[in-house]
Formats: sequence, C-alpha cells, structure tokens
Amino acid sequence: MLDKTFSPAEVEAKHYERWERSGAFGAKVDSNQRPYAIMMPPPNVTGSLHMGHALTFTLQDALIRFERMRGKDALWQPGTDHAGIATQMVVERNLAKEGLTRQELGRQKFLDRVWEWKAESGGTITRQLRRLGASPDWPRERFTMDEGLNVAVRKVFVELYRQGLIYRDKRLVNWDPKLHTAISDLEVEQKEVNGNLWHFRYPIDGEEGRFIVVATTRPETMLADTAVAVHPEDERYQDLIGRQVRLPLVGRLIPIVADDYADPETGSGAVKITPAHDFNDFEVGRRHGLALINLLDRDARIVQAFEGYLPKAGGGLEPFSEPVPEEYRGLDRFEARRRVVADLEALGLVEKIDPHKHTVPHGDRSGVVIEPWLTDQWYCDAKTLAKPAIEAVEQGRTVFVPRQWENTYFEWMRNIQPWCISRQLWWGHQIPAWYGPEGSVFVAETEEDAKAQAEAKFGPGCNLRRDEDVLDTWFSSALWPFSTLGWPEKTPELDRYYPGDVLVTGFDIIFFWVARMMMMGIHFMGDVPFRTVYIHALVRDEKGQKMSKSKGNIIDPLDVIDQYGCDALRFTLAAMAAQGRDIKLAVSRVEGYRNFATKLWNAARYAEMKQVAPVAGFDPAGVKLTVNKWIVGAAQQAAARITEAMEGYKFNEAALGIYQFAWNSFCDWYLEFTKPILTGEDEAAKAETRATTAWVLDRILHLLHPLMPFLTEELNEKIGGNERQLITAPWPEPQLGLIDAAASAEMEWVVKLISTVRAIRSEMNVPPSAQIPLVLRGAGEVTKARLATHRDLILRLARLSGVELSDAEPPKGSAQAVVEEATLVLPLADFIDVEKEKARLSKEIAKLAQEVSKIDAKLANPQFVERAPEEVIEEQRDRRAEAESVRAKLEEALARLG
Repeated sequence: MLDKTFSPAEVEAKHYERWERSGAFGAKVDSNQRPYAIMMPPPNVTGSLHMGHALTFTLQDALIRFERMRGKDALWQPGTDHAGIATQMVVERNLAKEGLTRQELGRQKFLDRVWEWKAESGGTITRQLRRLGASPDWPRERFTMDEGLNVAVRKVFVELYRQGLIYRDKRLVNWDPKLHTAISDLEVEQKEVNGNLWHFRYPIDGEEGRFIVVATTRPETMLADTAVAVHPEDERYQDLIGRQVRLPLVGRLIPIVADDYADPETGSGAVKITPAHDFNDFEVGRRHGLALINLLDRDARIVQAFEGYLPKAGGGLEPFSEPVPEEYRGLDRFEARRRVVADLEALGLVEKIDPHKHTVPHGDRSGVVIEPWLTDQWYCDAKTLAKPAIEAVEQGRTVFVPRQWENTYFEWMRNIQPWCISRQLWWGHQIPAWYGPEGSVFVAETEEDAKAQAEAKFGPGCNLRRDEDVLDTWFSSALWPFSTLGWPEKTPELDRYYPGDVLVTGFDIIFFWVARMMMMGIHFMGDVPFRTVYIHALVRDEKGQKMSKSKGNIIDPLDVIDQYGCDALRFTLAAMAAQGRDIKLAVSRVEGYRNFATKLWNAARYAEMKQVAPVAGFDPAGVKLTVNKWIVGAAQQAAARITEAMEGYKFNEAALGIYQFAWNSFCDWYLEFTKPILTGEDEAAKAETRATTAWVLDRILHLLHPLMPFLTEELNEKIGGNERQLITAPWPEPQLGLIDAAASAEMEWVVKLISTVRAIRSEMNVPPSAQIPLVLRGAGEVTKARLATHRDLILRLARLSGVELSDAEPPKGSAQAVVEEATLVLPLADFIDVEKEKARLSKEIAKLAQEVSKIDAKLANPQFVERAPEEVIEEQRDRRAEAESVRAKLEEALARLG
C-alpha cells in the first residue's frame, strides 16, 4: 500500500542511485537505435547550482528522457569547464589563508595545487546536478583540461596558426588591473555610476585665443590623446579640419580629423581621440593612421615614459617613446585624474563640469574598473571563420528556436572583431608557442616539435622560451561538440553523435559560445555542431527583476528542492518556459505544482484502495462503457499534444497538457464519474473500469516522466506492476484510432454542463451546501438522451436538487448560460439576494475598471515608460491583463442575472 503522503527526500536519492547504477543513462554507441545527442553546456568547475542552471538542465534532461523513451540511443554528454580566472582566484584565496602567493610557489607547484583542489572540491556542481535528476552519461564525463581535450586544443591552435587564422597582434583588450589579465566581454559587468563630464579647451595651434572644446569622463586619458575628431559635415569646424591643436599639459601637437564617429548633436560636436585607451577611438585611429600612445602600465598606473606606436605604410607598428611629465609618473589612474583636472583648472582650460550618470566597465571577478589597454596578444581571425557559420544558419542547417535569436546571431557574426584568445593566467591551456633568437616564434603541438623547427633554422643548441599565456576558456569550450567525442582521433562516438541534435542554452552566450562552436565545428568537422539551438529565457524573481545577491532576491534551487521536492521545481520551470518569455519565478508556484504531485499520489492511493491494478493483455480499444471510451480517447489526445509540444521545444505546452489531463480529465472527472461503477454491482463494468483506470494511470506516468521523474518512477514501481524502470520504458506514442468521437462528445457535454453550473454557483456566491434546481430550455433529442443517461451523476457533482426540461420563460432572478443548443436556467431568487448580488458585481466591475484606467494612464505616460525599468512596465501590463480578465467574468455573471 502506498504511504499516506509522498516524501520526495526518501524517493529521490533511492531512484537516482538505481538509475545510475543500472546504466540507464548510458548511450549505446554500437546499437542499431537512431542516435540522439545533446552536448551539456559545461558548467564551471568552481560553480554551484543556481536557478539558471536548474532551468537549462531541466529542459535538457526532459528532452533526453523523452527521446530515450522513444527508443533512441540518447547521449547527453556531460562535463565541466576549467573556468580559468574563477578557478585561479579560488586557489589563490586558499593560498592566501596559508600566507602564500602563487608567485612564491612558482607555476608548476601552483598548478599542482589547482589539480589538488579540483580533485577535492571540483565536483560540487555535478553532485548538485544529480539532485536535480539530470541523467547524462556520467562515465563519459569530460573536463576541458583533461588530456584528451588538451591534445585537441593544441592541434586546433597549431592548424589555425599554420593557416594564418591565428596570429599575434597589438590591439586593445579589456584589461583587469587587479588580476593582470585580458578578459572577455562576457566577464565585463557594466555598472551605472554617478560621475562627471569634464569639458576641456584645447588651444588651436597658431591661432592665439582660439580653442576647441572636447568632453570626457576620463580626464587622465587626455595625456595620451593623438587627435580631435569632428564630423566632416559640421559647419562649425570646416576651417579646422587638417589643423592641429596643442595638447595641454603635454605640449604634443595633434591633428583635427574629420570622422563620422563625431556626433554634431552631442556636446560640442568635437571628441578627443585616444586610440590606445578606447575601443571606438582605436578604430578612428586606424582609419586615420593615428599614433597609439599607451598611458598606463599593467597596474593602471601612469607609465614612466609614454609607449607610442606609429602605423607603418606596409602594415605593422613602429614603436617610439615620449617623456611623461614628471608630476604624473607612477600615479594611480584615479589620482592622475584628480591631478589632471586640477592642473587644467589652474591653466583656465576647464570650460565646465557637468554631473553625469554613465556606465563604467568592471571586472565581474575582481570588481575593479576595467581599462581598455594596448597589449600584445594572440588573436583568431574570427571574421574568416564566421563566414561559413553565417551561411549555415542562413541555409537552415542550424535553426534557432525561437527564430528571432537568429537576428542576434547574424548581427554579431556579421560585425565580428578579431577574437583575443590569450589570457595572462597560469591555469588553462598554455599556448603552444615557443620564442627563440631574433624574436622568432615556433608554434607546435609539442616542445620537441618546436625545438626541431628552431634547430632547422638556427642549428643545434637553440634555447627556447615557451609563451607563458594560456588560452581563453571559450577557445577550449568552442571545441566541445567534437573534442568530447575523441577528436582528433576518428572514434565511433564522433562518427555517431556529431553533429548533435540540439543545443540548449541562454541567449547571453550566443556570441561567446554558440558562435564559436559553430565556427570551429564547421572548420574542423565540415559540418555544423548541432541542428537546432534552443534559446531559453532568464529566470527572474516574481516581480520580473533579475536575481542578484545585492537585491537579496536569489532563490536557491537546492533550498526549493529540500522544501518541495525536485519534481515540483522541475515542473514549475518547464511549465513557465514559454518561448521568448522570461520566467517570473515565485516559490508559491513551486508549492502549487507540489500540490499537483500530491494530487496524483492521492489518485494513485485511491486507485489502489479500489483494487485497481494493471491487467496483462488489456486492450483499450475493447472497452465498452462510454466513460471508459472517453478517457481512453482523452489519453491519446493528451499523448499527441504532449509529444508535439516536446518535439517543438514548447515545454510549457507539454507541462500544461499533462497537467490538464492528469488533474482535470483523470483526477477531477474520470475518477468521480467512475465511483458509482466501482461501488456498484456490475462486476464486468467494475473489471473494465479498474483495468482502464490502471492503463490510463500508467499512460500518465509515462507522459509525465520527463518532467517529474522521481514521483513517476516511484508510482511505476509501487503500483504499476512493472519490473522495468520507467526511465527506459517506451514512450506512449499517440494512437488516434482509439478516440471514440461519440463517447468524447457525450462525456465532454457532461463535463461542460457541470462546470458551467459550478462556475455560476461560485460567481453568485451560492452557499456550497445549497441544492439548487436546474431547468434546461430548448434541449434537443441528443441532449435529452445524455441527460437521461447521466442524470444522477449531474445531480451529485453539480449539487442540484433536480433537473427539469421546460421551454417556459425563466423566473425572475435566474442565472442563465448556454451549453450547445440548450439554455441552462438556474432560478436563484430563493438562494441569494439577487439585487444585492447585482450591486456587488457592479461595484467590483467599477473598481476593476478604475484600476485598468489608472494603469492605462501610466502606460500612456511617455516619461513613465522611458524611465521605469522593463520589469516594472511588464508588471503593470500583467496587472492590467488580470484585471480585464476578472472584469470580463464579472460582467458575464451580471449579464446572466440581467
């Protein structure tokens, strides 16, 4: 006998261990089944489960379980990312507790400590994924720093270098002055700060008393200005284009250039150009052949001497040096800012200072302000690699779901910049490049190969120094779809599971990961890495705000699992995962779906108490009772609806489909409809109904399993009479031939009639205990026959004192509704105060109309729409929609009384 209540904590650990131990998660590379593959986006080895993880891994697991049950050889390839900066910081913090630094340890000993940390603490995220019910092929788990992937990374680097697609260049990067490394755009957090906009006067050379005014939020960078730009059509500055200004404090003569980058409508229309310290200025500098002058060292302090570079006619840069005014040397950038402003004010060259709120880039790990900084780095020619990746999506070889994300992909890929792939870290794939005499570079997969190259050029005994930088973590993860399958070896897995079927990920890494996998996959494998990219939304709090520690609105998925169970959380996330819409998650929603699990558990207990059990050889096509024909057909319709939704990545529709069928059709209606049969004297009817109930309940467990794996597996074990685990059981493919149209129409009429009566009772505040009469006007012969068959059922479930057939005018104070051709008349004058009820309804309608009017006024206010955060606007729209929905129902109720 089932326990009185469902206890997720006891069930989850038991079934997960059984699944994993039995090999239920494993792919079968030598099987004849059709392969189906998903590459797990590798979470950081330093990470722990957050709600974004919970969403993406729930959806991936639902797909894998669905396709596994459909008889496919399903591979969900697991693994973790070495997370260069994050992991190095964790280990450095641990060293600091011992009073050590990585520099004191040295590179090799530090890396040994990282590997020790990884062995002891690096499995947190994968243990937590098990708690979420994730079912990847764990024995195939990979790590982006394991030996096989390291071989793949080195081979890719060397081949791209030899093809001219990897090169070394001096360009601007996002520089973290605390961590002393370049970082990717993804690792830059834009924070809004209250600052100033300083307007400076630059003297026009050779024209005493004339100035051009420029504005900046970073005054210290003016020391490295190499031009002032104005728009070529700005009439104010036509006579100055080609002239020079003398840069204050430094004395450098710099040109005034014409460039579309200067906006005549912004400020004075003139902008200072600092090519070595601003990404936009860098591009202006390239267009006009401007000098690049590096102002800062790696700690973001003013250098001792300006490091300058002049573009050479044939390409490349010619270095030069300029003295830095002594009073600025070695100053921290923010101290230099104060000094520069003070000195310009003393010279009378500050036009004005405006308070200015603007965004400033910060390192998401270090928390410090990021500097655009000119350094030598390794780059990948992303523009060349992007061309076939763009074509693949244009041709439909890879499809984005929802399709609008293709525009995001195209926009970035068509304007792609060189990809900086080097990082100044110790933890990561060390760049396979060695430096020899005369600045020579030898790129090879091994040091032995590099030495052989060097000796061929310089003779024996040539000393080499390996590049100390490591590769950007996105470089190794770009190879994930094929490196995890054994590439560069020609493995059976690579032949069978590449390309994968679908990638499930968030929109924020379309640029950083999806695009890079597309580029590398096509280049090295000759085909796209996946056929479909499903982009899921963000999980926000119930008000639509992004979850963050600072706001205190983070919902920890593990806490939710502890409280409500894994199944409830998974089902909630799936039910809210509508394509293109962010999820506004409230814990109350999880509680609601926990109630769904309880409802199904109680239904199974009820069935067990009524001696319901699976019947071997039961044929649903052979049932004779109308109610059983109806539920069999409804089960098939549900299977079709859920299958179609899962195939179309419409997880919310799949969840809604099984929820409506299991809760409404099965629990609320079928079990109620069949109670009289199971307590009656007709043994044949009882036997058929028990067998049908068991069969339908089994269908529900199968259809629900991808979203609620633990509850369904437990019920399958306890009442299903199945030795086979549900996880490997066949999916209930729809058999639409089992739908009996007449039986469905008849029982749906009963459901609709009872539901309509119940709704009117609720709207009119009829006491639950009151037995009220029902009159049917204009009933046809079919309706009369249905009423005769199901009269007792209707009386009991609608709480009616009787049902009459009459075409007389309804008495005063009656509520009316239409079900098919018949009008339902409920005389309520003896049960409610009709006038008082009309007044109550009118008052509620007026109150809701007033609320809608207030919201409309807000949304029509341009200032509110422009200034309010998007989540606040969305909340107002949701409130309006809800108020309108309630008002419509109340107006309908009032009309019934009228």
